[in-house]
Amino acid sequence: MILKTILSGKHYQFKSVKDVMAKANEEKSGDTLAGIAAHNMQERVAAKVVLSQLTLNDVYEHPAVDYDHDEVTRMIIDDLDPLVFRQIKGWTFEQLREWLLATTTTNDIIHYLSQGLTSEMIAGVCKLMTNLDLITAAKKIINEKTANTTIGRPGTFSSRLQPNHPTDNLRGIMASTMEGLSMGIGDAVIGLNPVNDTVSGVTAILNTFNEFVTRWQVPTQTCVLAHVTTQMQAIEDGAPAGLIFQSIAGSQKANTAFGIDQHLIAQANQLGKQALQNKGQNVMYFETGQGSELSSDANFGADQVTMEARCYGFARHFDPFIVNTVVGFIGPEYLYDAKQVTRAGLEDHFMGKLSGLAMGCDVCYTNHMKADQNDIENLALLLANAGCTYIMGVPQADDVMLNYQSTGFQETATIRELLNLHPIPEFETWMEKIGISQNGRLTSKAGDASIFMEKESM
Repeated sequence: MILKTILSGKHYQFKSVKDVMAKANEEKSGDTLAGIAAHNMQERVAAKVVLSQLTLNDVYEHPAVDYDHDEVTRMIIDDLDPLVFRQIKGWTFEQLREWLLATTTTNDIIHYLSQGLTSEMIAGVCKLMTNLDLITAAKKIINEKTANTTIGRPGTFSSRLQPNHPTDNLRGIMASTMEGLSMGIGDAVIGLNPVNDTVSGVTAILNTFNEFVTRWQVPTQTCVLAHVTTQMQAIEDGAPAGLIFQSIAGSQKANTAFGIDQHLIAQANQLGKQALQNKGQNVMYFETGQGSELSSDANFGADQVTMEARCYGFARHFDPFIVNTVVGFIGPEYLYDAKQVTRAGLEDHFMGKLSGLAMGCDVCYTNHMKADQNDIENLALLLANAGCTYIMGVPQADDVMLNYQSTGFQETATIRELLNLHPIPEFETWMEKIGISQNGRLTSKAGDASIFMEKESM
């Protein structure tokens, strides 16, 4: 294993695989803050050259966190298909990149080969790709998952309706819900981040969602994004949830900071399969975001892209319905500006899809970041071209509870029209039934929430 190279007459020596991985990463303020980033572009290129010639086995033998001390590492390694890995372990990362981008490489063979890739391998090849490479490779991968409906089918572009309210007022929540649905938003999930993480509060919101969805026969899933233990108690008490949510991280220590571990999520997954009234067996909803491990001092010297890839290794163990990266939410300490957010969104989406996940993105930023709404629309359009499963639908693109900027209702509708994409089929049929869509296009009724104020459903 060679960890050195010469560029333009200058010698570059790296301390370890982890050091190469960190310095080969595109510039991220979080890596700089952690003191592990390349010092300049020349060193970054040198690290990429060294990484390109490492083998998959080199990285397999040097996980970001030690196997004996981290359950996420154990999950990633133990889930690996040994037969597939033996076929490819001698490949260099240069070879893996070229294979993924080859015009002859199809979805089926990518699915097969990905069973032999650890999360660190997925992160490694990501670091050798340009933004266009990430779009091209991700576009090939199709990951379909089924809860009440099936997400991820080719030609579809879905959205999570996020009707957050600063006081969890049910009337305010439902006003936003009705407006979003009237624009064709919410086919992935109607999911609310609650202010109050209580069983009674979660139950009240889920009951309200369920009454509305049942009355109007909306083909979707509902979820309240409280802590997983709160949701589990509400579901055990009879609350009508459609998915079970939890934020996750790429190391055991970081997950402990979230109040979770593998055993707890396995319990939640099993409860969902037993208690949720869905057609399919994909019952979990996970969220991630570059930098969370660094913020809890749980990255073990690894860069934030590698740790993010490990989130997807943790997630795929439970075969969730959906996963999304909240790409700009954590702030400029980890993603400084629009350029870094754009890169991170494309990286996360590619790594999630290569991990076998129905991958979405909360295309967002905080108000103290060097980004604006034009940047977010740019990234949303790039992701849609990359085959992104879903994005967020937030009233006016301004979350008044979490106090950050995301995508609104219009972005999803416009991207669908621009790229000839559609909602989940059952949801589109429902849109036509209530009169807000016809022949794949929104009608003049779209955006008029008063259609739901009628006493009787259609």
